[in-house]
Amino acid sequence: MRGILVAMSEKGKGMALHNKILVGLFLGAIAGLAANIIGPSAGWQSLVNGTPGWIQTPLTWMYVNLIPFVGDAFLAMIYMIVVPLLFSALILGVSELGDVAKVGRIGVRSLLLTLLFSGIAVVIAFALVNAVKPGTFISQESREVLYEQYATKGTEKQAAGEVKIPDPPAGGIIPKNPLLEATRALSGGIMPFMFFALLFGLAMCKSDTEKVAPVKQFFDGIFEISQKVIDIAMLLAPYAVFALIFQTAAGLGIEIFKTLGAYAVVVLVGLAIHMFVVYSILIKVIAKRNPLTFFRNIRSVMLTAFATSSSNATLPIALKSAEEDLGLPKEISSFVLTVGATANQNGTALFEGITLIFFCQLFGIPLDASQQFMLLMLSILAGIGTAGVPGGSWPVIGSILTTMKVPAGAIGIAFGVDRILDMSRTVLNVTGDIAIAACVAEWEGQSVEIPDEVLA
Repeated sequence: MRGILVAMSEKGKGMALHNKILVGLFLGAIAGLAANIIGPSAGWQSLVNGTPGWIQTPLTWMYVNLIPFVGDAFLAMIYMIVVPLLFSALILGVSELGDVAKVGRIGVRSLLLTLLFSGIAVVIAFALVNAVKPGTFISQESREVLYEQYATKGTEKQAAGEVKIPDPPAGGIIPKNPLLEATRALSGGIMPFMFFALLFGLAMCKSDTEKVAPVKQFFDGIFEISQKVIDIAMLLAPYAVFALIFQTAAGLGIEIFKTLGAYAVVVLVGLAIHMFVVYSILIKVIAKRNPLTFFRNIRSVMLTAFATSSSNATLPIALKSAEEDLGLPKEISSFVLTVGATANQNGTALFEGITLIFFCQLFGIPLDASQQFMLLMLSILAGIGTAGVPGGSWPVIGSILTTMKVPAGAIGIAFGVDRILDMSRTVLNVTGDIAIAACVAEWEGQSVEIPDEVLA
C-alpha cells in the first residue's frame, strides 16, 4: 500500500507523465484526423491553406521542420542507448542466472520455472498474433504510405539487398569483431551483438567471483545509467507521441487507429490468458495453493506494479508481501524475486513477441517458420535484456525490428498506446516472480499458506 501512496503522491506534484502521453496521443490524433478529413490527398497542406496568409508560413515550417524533429529526437534518444543497455542487461541477467545455478537446487528449480513461464508466454503471444493478425487491418495502399513515411534510404537499400555487410559474422551469429557489431546493432548486427553479450555474461559467471566483482559493478553502473537515460528520453515522450501520431493520422486517417486498437487488444488478451489461466494452473498444480486466494493476498503488489510500471520499483513491496502475506521463506523469496526483477520478465517476453510480429505484419514482411522461431527465442532473451522501468522494452524491440527490415522509426506508431500495455505486463512480470517463489517453496517443503482470517 505504501508503494501505491508514493506513486500517488508523485502525481500530486503535477500531471503524471503517462497522463501527459495520453494527452499527446489524443491531441495528435484529433489534429491528424482533422488534417486527413479536410484534405485526404493533401492532408496538412489543405489545413494550412484554409488559414490566413500570415499564419500559413509558420504552420508549414512547424509541419516540415519542428514536428518531424520532435519525433525523430525522441526516437534517437531511445535508439542511442540500445548498445549499452542491451549489453549490460544481458551480461547481468546471464551472470545472475549463473549465480542461480551456483545456489544449487533452489537456483536450478527457479531457472527451470523461469524458462517454462517465459516459453509458455511467447507461445501464447505467437498463437494470438498469428490468429488475429492485427497488422493486416490496413489496406495495401495505406501500408505503402506508412512505409514511405518511416523508411529511410538506408533501410530501402538494405531491403533491396544493395548493401553488403563487411566482415560478416560466422554463420550470421558469431561475431569476429564485437565492436563492429555494436556500431551496426541497429542495421542488422543485433544477433551477433547479443551472442557476444550472452557469451561474455556466461564467462563472467564462470570466473572467480572476487576477480570479476569490479567488472560486475561496472556493468551495474552502466545499466543504472542506461535506465536514467530512458527516464530522460521519456520526458520528451508526450510531445513526440503528439508529433508521431499526428503525422501518421494525417496520412492514414482512422484506419491506423483500428490497427493499433486490434494490436492492443491482442496484447491485453494474451496477458490475461497467461495471468489467469497459465499462472492459475501452475499455482494450483505446483505450488498447491488456491489461485484466487493467491491473487487476493498479493493484490497490493499487483496494484503497485500497475501504478508504477516498474518491476524494480515494486520489488520492496513484493519481498514484504511474499513473506508476510504468502508465508514464503525469506531465503527463497528474496533470491527468486531479486533475480526475477531482471531475468524473469515473461510478461515483457509475451508483449515483445506480439509486437515484433505485429510490426512485420504491418509493413508486409513475410515470416517463415524459422524466422518466427528466431523471433520467439529473441523475445525470451529480450525479456532478460529489458530494463525494469517504464518504456524499457522499446530500445530492444526497435533494435530487433531493424534486423527484420522494419523502418527504425516505426516503433513510434505504437508508443501512444503503450502505457496501459506497460502497466499490464509489469503486473504479469511481478506476479510471475512471486508465483515461481511459491512453486519453489512448495518443492522445498517450506511453503506455509497463511489463512485468510489471519490476513484480515
